[in-house]
Amino acid sequence: MLFTRERPLSPFAVDHRASRGRLFPAEPSPTRTEFQRDRDRIIHSTAFRRLKHKTQVFVEHEGDHYRTRLTHTIEVSQIARALARSLGLDEDLAEALALAHDLGHTPFGHAGEDALDELMATHGGFDHNAQALRIVTRLEQRYAGFDGLNLSWETLEGLVKHNGPLVAATGEPIGRYRAKGVPIAISEFDALFPLDLVTHASAEAQVAAIADDIAYNAHDIDDGLRAGLFTIDDLRDVPLIGLLIAEIDAKWPGLEPSRIAHEIMRRVITRLVEDAGQEAERRIVRLKPRSAEDVRRAPHPVVAFSDQMAREEKALKAFLFQNMYRAPRVMAMREQAERVIRGLFERYMADPAAMGGKGEARPRAVADYIAGMTDRFALHEYQRLFDETPPLR
Repeated sequence: MLFTRERPLSPFAVDHRASRGRLFPAEPSPTRTEFQRDRDRIIHSTAFRRLKHKTQVFVEHEGDHYRTRLTHTIEVSQIARALARSLGLDEDLAEALALAHDLGHTPFGHAGEDALDELMATHGGFDHNAQALRIVTRLEQRYAGFDGLNLSWETLEGLVKHNGPLVAATGEPIGRYRAKGVPIAISEFDALFPLDLVTHASAEAQVAAIADDIAYNAHDIDDGLRAGLFTIDDLRDVPLIGLLIAEIDAKWPGLEPSRIAHEIMRRVITRLVEDAGQEAERRIVRLKPRSAEDVRRAPHPVVAFSDQMAREEKALKAFLFQNMYRAPRVMAMREQAERVIRGLFERYMADPAAMGGKGEARPRAVADYIAGMTDRFALHEYQRLFDETPPLR
Protein backbone atom coordinates (compact mmCIF):
# COMPACT_ATOMS: atom_id res chain seq x y z
CA MET A 1 0.00 0.00 0.00
CA LEU A 2 1.24 3.49 -0.80
CA PHE A 3 2.04 5.67 2.18
CA THR A 4 0.71 8.68 0.30
CA ARG A 5 -2.58 10.43 0.87
CA GLU A 6 -4.85 9.94 -2.10
CA ARG A 7 -6.46 13.22 -3.18
CA PRO A 8 -9.70 13.41 -5.14
CA LEU A 9 -8.72 14.58 -8.61
CA SER A 10 -10.71 15.98 -11.51
CA PRO A 11 -11.90 13.35 -14.01
CA PHE A 12 -9.57 14.83 -16.65
CA ALA A 13 -6.47 14.66 -14.42
CA VAL A 14 -3.83 12.06 -15.14
CA ASP A 15 -4.23 9.07 -12.81
CA HIS A 16 -0.87 7.73 -11.66
CA ARG A 17 -2.45 4.33 -11.13
CA ALA A 18 -3.24 4.12 -14.85
CA SER A 19 0.21 5.21 -16.07
CA ARG A 20 1.27 3.83 -19.45
CA GLY A 21 4.44 2.68 -17.76
CA ARG A 22 8.14 3.03 -18.46
CA LEU A 23 10.41 1.99 -21.28
CA PHE A 24 12.08 -0.41 -18.85
CA PRO A 25 9.37 -1.99 -16.65
CA ALA A 26 9.80 -1.40 -12.92
CA GLU A 27 8.12 -2.70 -9.80
CA PRO A 28 5.81 -0.15 -8.14
CA SER A 29 7.22 1.73 -5.18
CA PRO A 30 5.57 0.97 -1.83
CA THR A 31 5.98 4.58 -0.70
CA ARG A 32 5.64 6.76 -3.81
CA THR A 33 3.36 7.18 -6.80
CA GLU A 34 4.84 6.86 -10.28
CA PHE A 35 5.04 10.63 -10.66
CA GLN A 36 6.56 11.17 -7.23
CA ARG A 37 9.25 8.70 -8.24
CA ASP A 38 9.82 10.66 -11.47
CA ARG A 39 10.11 13.90 -9.51
CA ASP A 40 12.66 12.39 -7.15
CA ARG A 41 14.78 10.95 -9.97
CA ILE A 42 14.86 14.37 -11.65
CA ILE A 43 15.90 16.14 -8.43
CA HIS A 44 18.73 13.67 -7.82
CA SER A 45 20.05 13.85 -11.39
CA THR A 46 23.37 15.42 -12.29
CA ALA A 47 21.70 17.62 -14.91
CA PHE A 48 19.39 19.11 -12.27
CA ARG A 49 22.29 20.03 -9.98
CA ARG A 50 24.07 21.75 -12.85
CA LEU A 51 21.18 24.20 -13.23
CA LYS A 52 22.46 26.17 -10.24
CA HIS A 53 25.40 27.40 -12.34
CA LYS A 54 23.60 27.98 -15.64
CA THR A 55 22.57 31.41 -16.85
CA GLN A 56 18.97 32.55 -17.00
CA VAL A 57 19.71 36.04 -18.38
CA PHE A 58 22.70 37.26 -16.38
CA VAL A 59 25.92 35.30 -16.03
CA GLU A 60 26.66 34.00 -12.54
CA HIS A 61 29.47 36.40 -11.60
CA GLU A 62 27.37 39.50 -12.41
CA GLY A 63 25.57 39.24 -9.07
CA ASP A 64 24.44 36.85 -6.36
CA HIS A 65 20.73 37.66 -6.56
CA TYR A 66 19.93 37.22 -10.25
CA ARG A 67 17.99 34.13 -11.23
CA THR A 68 19.82 31.05 -12.42
CA ARG A 69 18.22 28.14 -14.23
CA LEU A 70 17.82 26.42 -10.87
CA THR A 71 16.12 29.27 -9.02
CA HIS A 72 13.90 29.82 -12.06
CA THR A 73 13.01 26.12 -12.07
CA ILE A 74 12.09 26.19 -8.38
CA GLU A 75 9.80 29.18 -8.98
CA VAL A 76 8.15 27.41 -11.94
CA SER A 77 7.62 24.35 -9.76
CA GLN A 78 5.87 26.35 -7.04
CA ILE A 79 3.54 28.03 -9.53
CA ALA A 80 2.81 24.75 -11.31
CA ARG A 81 1.84 23.02 -8.07
CA ALA A 82 -0.45 25.88 -7.06
CA LEU A 83 -2.22 25.97 -10.41
CA ALA A 84 -2.48 22.18 -10.61
CA ARG A 85 -4.00 22.08 -7.12
CA SER A 86 -6.60 24.69 -8.02
CA LEU A 87 -7.69 22.66 -11.06
CA GLY A 88 -7.75 19.29 -9.29
CA LEU A 89 -4.81 17.90 -11.27
CA ASP A 90 -1.96 15.62 -10.20
CA GLU A 91 0.44 18.04 -8.50
CA ASP A 92 3.31 15.58 -8.55
CA LEU A 93 3.23 15.19 -12.32
CA ALA A 94 3.01 18.96 -12.79
CA GLU A 95 5.93 19.40 -10.40
CA ALA A 96 8.05 16.75 -12.11
CA LEU A 97 7.53 18.44 -15.47
CA ALA A 98 8.33 21.87 -14.04
CA LEU A 99 11.54 20.56 -12.51
CA ALA A 100 12.62 18.90 -15.77
CA HIS A 101 11.62 21.56 -18.27
CA ASP A 102 15.03 23.30 -18.45
CA LEU A 103 17.37 20.33 -18.10
CA GLY A 104 18.41 20.59 -21.75
CA HIS A 105 19.58 24.20 -21.64
CA THR A 106 23.17 25.02 -22.50
CA PRO A 107 25.50 27.30 -20.55
CA PHE A 108 24.89 31.04 -21.09
CA GLY A 109 21.15 30.72 -21.68
CA HIS A 110 19.66 31.17 -25.12
CA ALA A 111 22.94 32.59 -26.41
CA GLY A 112 24.55 29.20 -25.89
CA GLU A 113 21.63 27.36 -27.44
CA ASP A 114 21.58 29.57 -30.54
CA ALA A 115 25.34 29.15 -31.01
CA LEU A 116 25.13 25.36 -30.72
CA ASP A 117 22.14 25.24 -33.07
CA GLU A 118 24.12 27.15 -35.67
CA LEU A 119 27.19 24.94 -35.22
CA MET A 120 25.01 21.82 -35.50
CA ALA A 121 23.00 23.09 -38.48
CA THR A 122 24.26 20.33 -40.80
CA HIS A 123 24.03 17.68 -38.09
CA GLY A 124 20.39 17.91 -37.01
CA GLY A 125 20.59 21.21 -35.15
CA PHE A 126 20.28 21.73 -31.40
CA ASP A 127 17.03 22.14 -29.47
CA HIS A 128 16.86 22.33 -25.68
CA ASN A 129 13.61 20.35 -25.50
CA ALA A 130 15.15 17.52 -27.50
CA GLN A 131 18.27 17.76 -25.36
CA ALA A 132 16.19 17.41 -22.20
CA LEU A 133 14.74 14.20 -23.64
CA ARG A 134 18.26 12.94 -24.45
CA ILE A 135 19.32 13.64 -20.88
CA VAL A 136 16.45 11.78 -19.20
CA THR A 137 16.45 8.86 -21.65
CA ARG A 138 20.14 8.43 -22.45
CA LEU A 139 22.80 10.78 -21.11
CA GLU A 140 22.21 10.39 -17.37
CA GLN A 141 24.05 7.21 -16.44
CA ARG A 142 23.22 6.42 -12.83
CA TYR A 143 21.32 3.17 -12.79
CA ALA A 144 22.61 -0.36 -13.24
CA GLY A 145 19.81 -1.54 -15.50
CA PHE A 146 19.39 1.30 -18.00
CA ASP A 147 20.66 4.64 -19.29
CA GLY A 148 18.70 7.77 -18.48
CA LEU A 149 16.18 8.11 -15.66
CA ASN A 150 13.54 5.71 -17.05
CA LEU A 151 10.73 8.19 -16.40
CA SER A 152 7.07 7.35 -16.87
CA TRP A 153 5.36 7.78 -20.24
CA GLU A 154 3.30 10.69 -18.91
CA THR A 155 6.35 12.65 -17.79
CA LEU A 156 8.20 12.04 -21.06
CA GLU A 157 5.10 13.03 -23.03
CA GLY A 158 4.76 16.26 -21.07
CA LEU A 159 8.43 17.07 -21.43
CA VAL A 160 8.27 16.76 -25.22
CA LYS A 161 4.79 18.19 -25.89
CA HIS A 162 4.29 20.85 -23.20
CA ASN A 163 4.02 23.51 -25.92
CA GLY A 164 1.49 21.50 -27.93
CA PRO A 165 1.48 18.82 -30.65
CA LEU A 166 4.65 18.42 -32.69
CA VAL A 167 3.09 17.00 -35.84
CA ALA A 168 -0.24 17.25 -37.66
CA ALA A 169 -2.49 14.27 -38.35
CA THR A 170 -0.78 14.05 -41.74
CA GLY A 171 2.59 13.65 -40.06
CA GLU A 172 3.87 17.10 -41.05
CA PRO A 173 5.81 18.99 -38.36
CA ILE A 174 3.93 21.98 -36.95
CA GLY A 175 4.50 24.86 -34.55
CA ARG A 176 8.10 25.55 -33.65
CA TYR A 177 9.23 22.54 -35.70
CA ARG A 178 7.41 23.48 -38.90
CA ALA A 179 10.52 24.90 -40.60
CA LYS A 180 13.27 22.52 -39.45
CA GLY A 181 11.32 19.37 -38.64
CA VAL A 182 11.05 17.36 -35.44
CA PRO A 183 14.50 16.96 -33.82
CA ILE A 184 16.11 13.59 -34.41
CA ALA A 185 16.33 12.82 -30.69
CA ILE A 186 12.56 13.13 -30.36
CA SER A 187 11.64 11.26 -33.54
CA GLU A 188 14.03 8.39 -32.76
CA PHE A 189 12.75 7.99 -29.22
CA ASP A 190 9.16 8.26 -30.41
CA ALA A 191 9.79 5.35 -32.75
CA LEU A 192 11.00 3.31 -29.77
CA PHE A 193 8.43 4.45 -27.20
CA PRO A 194 5.60 6.32 -28.97
CA LEU A 195 4.60 9.60 -27.31
CA ASP A 196 1.58 10.46 -29.52
CA LEU A 197 3.20 13.55 -31.02
CA VAL A 198 -0.04 14.45 -32.83
CA THR A 199 -1.98 15.27 -29.64
CA HIS A 200 -1.71 17.85 -26.92
CA ALA A 201 -0.03 16.87 -23.66
CA SER A 202 -1.90 16.41 -20.40
CA ALA A 203 -3.41 19.29 -18.48
CA GLU A 204 -0.56 18.84 -15.97
CA ALA A 205 2.00 19.46 -18.72
CA GLN A 206 0.05 22.49 -19.91
CA VAL A 207 0.09 23.84 -16.35
CA ALA A 208 3.88 23.42 -16.19
CA ALA A 209 4.26 25.25 -19.50
CA ILE A 210 2.19 28.27 -18.51
CA ALA A 211 3.89 28.31 -15.08
CA ASP A 212 7.18 28.74 -16.96
CA ASP A 213 5.78 31.80 -18.77
CA ILE A 214 4.43 33.26 -15.54
CA ALA A 215 7.68 32.77 -13.64
CA TYR A 216 10.02 34.30 -16.17
CA ASN A 217 7.69 37.24 -16.90
CA ALA A 218 7.70 38.09 -13.20
CA HIS A 219 11.33 37.45 -12.34
CA ASP A 220 12.67 39.12 -15.48
CA ILE A 221 10.96 42.31 -14.31
CA ASP A 222 12.68 41.90 -10.95
CA ASP A 223 16.10 41.09 -12.45
CA GLY A 224 15.80 43.85 -15.05
CA LEU A 225 15.05 46.44 -12.36
CA ARG A 226 17.88 45.09 -10.20
CA ALA A 227 20.29 45.36 -13.13
CA GLY A 228 19.22 48.93 -13.92
CA LEU A 229 18.14 48.04 -17.45
CA PHE A 230 14.86 49.91 -16.92
CA THR A 231 13.07 51.72 -14.11
CA ILE A 232 9.73 51.47 -12.40
CA ASP A 233 8.65 54.60 -14.29
CA ASP A 234 9.50 52.85 -17.57
CA LEU A 235 7.08 50.08 -16.59
CA ARG A 236 4.14 52.45 -16.10
CA ASP A 237 3.37 52.38 -19.84
CA VAL A 238 3.17 48.56 -19.95
CA PRO A 239 -0.60 47.83 -19.71
CA LEU A 240 -0.73 45.18 -16.98
CA ILE A 241 2.25 46.47 -15.02
CA GLY A 242 1.15 50.09 -15.10
CA LEU A 243 -2.15 49.13 -13.49
CA LEU A 244 -0.35 47.19 -10.75
CA ILE A 245 2.02 50.10 -10.04
CA ALA A 246 -0.99 52.43 -9.73
CA GLU A 247 -2.52 50.04 -7.18
CA ILE A 248 0.72 49.98 -5.19
CA ASP A 249 1.08 53.77 -5.31
CA ALA A 250 -2.48 54.21 -4.06
CA LYS A 251 -2.06 51.80 -1.14
CA TRP A 252 1.53 52.70 -0.13
CA PRO A 253 2.44 56.24 -1.30
CA GLY A 254 6.17 56.85 -1.25
CA LEU A 255 7.12 53.18 -0.92
CA GLU A 256 10.83 52.59 -1.60
CA PRO A 257 11.66 51.20 -5.06
CA SER A 258 12.95 47.81 -3.83
CA ARG A 259 9.61 47.10 -2.14
CA ILE A 260 7.67 48.38 -5.15
CA ALA A 261 9.64 45.93 -7.32
CA HIS A 262 8.72 43.04 -5.05
CA GLU A 263 5.07 44.08 -4.94
CA ILE A 264 5.02 44.24 -8.75
CA MET A 265 6.48 40.74 -9.03
CA ARG A 266 4.12 39.09 -6.55
CA ARG A 267 1.08 40.83 -8.07
CA VAL A 268 2.09 39.83 -11.61
CA ILE A 269 2.31 36.20 -10.52
CA THR A 270 -1.04 36.39 -8.72
CA ARG A 271 -2.87 38.01 -11.65
CA LEU A 272 -1.44 35.62 -14.23
CA VAL A 273 -2.09 32.52 -12.12
CA GLU A 274 -5.65 33.59 -11.33
CA ASP A 275 -6.36 34.44 -14.97
CA ALA A 276 -4.95 31.12 -16.22
CA GLY A 277 -6.99 29.21 -13.65
CA GLN A 278 -10.20 31.03 -14.52
CA GLU A 279 -9.66 30.65 -18.25
CA ALA A 280 -8.90 26.94 -17.80
CA GLU A 281 -12.15 26.51 -15.89
CA ARG A 282 -14.08 28.25 -18.70
CA ARG A 283 -12.49 26.01 -21.33
CA ILE A 284 -13.10 22.90 -19.26
CA VAL A 285 -16.77 23.79 -18.87
CA ARG A 286 -17.07 24.13 -22.67
CA LEU A 287 -15.07 21.00 -23.47
CA LYS A 288 -16.53 18.82 -20.69
CA PRO A 289 -13.52 16.44 -20.66
CA ARG A 290 -14.17 13.17 -18.89
CA SER A 291 -10.62 11.87 -19.03
CA ALA A 292 -7.03 12.94 -19.55
CA GLU A 293 -7.32 11.56 -23.06
CA ASP A 294 -10.12 14.04 -23.81
CA VAL A 295 -7.72 16.83 -22.86
CA ARG A 296 -5.02 15.42 -25.13
CA ARG A 297 -7.37 15.18 -28.10
CA ALA A 298 -9.02 18.57 -27.61
CA PRO A 299 -8.71 20.99 -30.56
CA HIS A 300 -6.90 23.55 -28.37
CA PRO A 301 -5.12 23.69 -25.00
CA VAL A 302 -7.30 23.69 -21.92
CA VAL A 303 -4.80 25.75 -19.90
CA ALA A 304 -4.19 29.24 -21.29
CA PHE A 305 -4.58 32.93 -20.57
CA SER A 306 -7.79 34.75 -21.39
CA ASP A 307 -7.74 36.77 -24.62
CA GLN A 308 -7.33 40.03 -22.69
CA MET A 309 -4.54 38.71 -20.51
CA ALA A 310 -2.83 37.13 -23.53
CA ARG A 311 -2.67 40.59 -25.14
CA GLU A 312 -1.29 42.15 -21.96
CA GLU A 313 1.25 39.37 -21.51
CA LYS A 314 2.35 39.82 -25.13
CA ALA A 315 2.89 43.53 -24.49
CA LEU A 316 4.96 42.71 -21.40
CA LYS A 317 7.11 40.28 -23.37
CA ALA A 318 7.62 42.91 -26.07
CA PHE A 319 8.80 45.39 -23.43
CA LEU A 320 11.19 42.85 -21.90
CA PHE A 321 12.52 41.83 -25.32
CA GLN A 322 13.37 45.40 -26.24
CA ASN A 323 14.58 46.66 -22.87
CA MET A 324 16.17 43.55 -21.38
CA TYR A 325 16.99 40.73 -23.79
CA ARG A 326 18.24 43.19 -26.42
CA ALA A 327 19.80 45.69 -24.03
CA PRO A 328 23.39 46.58 -25.03
CA ARG A 329 24.81 45.04 -21.86
CA VAL A 330 22.98 41.75 -22.41
CA MET A 331 23.80 41.68 -26.12
CA ALA A 332 27.50 42.21 -25.37
CA MET A 333 27.41 39.24 -22.99
CA ARG A 334 25.56 37.22 -25.61
CA GLU A 335 28.19 37.88 -28.26
CA GLN A 336 31.00 36.84 -25.94
CA ALA A 337 29.09 33.73 -24.81
CA GLU A 338 28.65 32.67 -28.42
CA ARG A 339 32.39 33.15 -28.93
CA VAL A 340 33.13 30.80 -26.02
CA ILE A 341 30.74 28.13 -27.32
CA ARG A 342 32.13 28.32 -30.86
CA GLY A 343 35.69 28.15 -29.62
CA LEU A 344 35.02 25.10 -27.47
CA PHE A 345 33.10 23.30 -30.23
CA GLU A 346 35.78 23.84 -32.83
CA ARG A 347 38.58 22.77 -30.49
CA TYR A 348 36.79 19.58 -29.39
CA MET A 349 35.98 18.65 -32.98
CA ALA A 350 39.64 19.06 -33.94
CA ASP A 351 40.97 17.41 -30.78
CA PRO A 352 38.43 15.14 -29.02
CA ALA A 353 41.09 14.20 -26.44
CA ALA A 354 40.64 17.74 -25.10
CA MET A 355 37.31 16.55 -23.66
CA GLY A 356 39.25 14.36 -21.26
CA GLY A 357 38.07 11.06 -22.69
CA LYS A 358 34.41 12.12 -22.41
CA GLY A 359 33.60 11.69 -26.09
CA GLU A 360 34.75 11.49 -29.65
CA ALA A 361 34.91 13.85 -32.61
CA ARG A 362 31.29 13.40 -33.54
CA PRO A 363 29.25 16.61 -33.64
CA ARG A 364 26.45 15.25 -31.46
CA ALA A 365 28.85 13.96 -28.82
CA VAL A 366 30.59 17.33 -28.73
CA ALA A 367 27.24 19.14 -28.51
CA ASP A 368 26.17 16.86 -25.65
CA TYR A 369 29.38 17.62 -23.77
CA ILE A 370 29.12 21.38 -24.21
CA ALA A 371 25.39 21.51 -23.48
CA GLY A 372 25.98 19.75 -20.18
CA MET A 373 28.47 22.35 -19.00
CA THR A 374 27.74 24.97 -16.40
CA ASP A 375 28.71 28.56 -17.19
CA ARG A 376 31.61 28.26 -14.77
CA PHE A 377 33.00 25.05 -16.28
CA ALA A 378 32.69 26.40 -19.82
CA LEU A 379 34.69 29.49 -18.84
CA HIS A 380 37.34 27.37 -17.13
CA GLU A 381 37.59 25.13 -20.19
CA TYR A 382 37.98 28.13 -22.48
CA GLN A 383 40.77 29.47 -20.31
CA ARG A 384 42.48 26.06 -20.17
CA LEU A 385 42.31 25.41 -23.90
CA PHE A 386 43.11 28.89 -25.19
CA ASP A 387 45.30 30.23 -22.38
CA GLU A 388 43.13 33.30 -22.48
CA THR A 389 40.96 34.90 -19.84
CA PRO A 390 37.40 34.12 -20.96
CA PRO A 391 35.76 37.29 -22.31
CA LEU A 392 32.82 36.93 -19.93
CA ARG A 393 34.97 37.37 -16.82
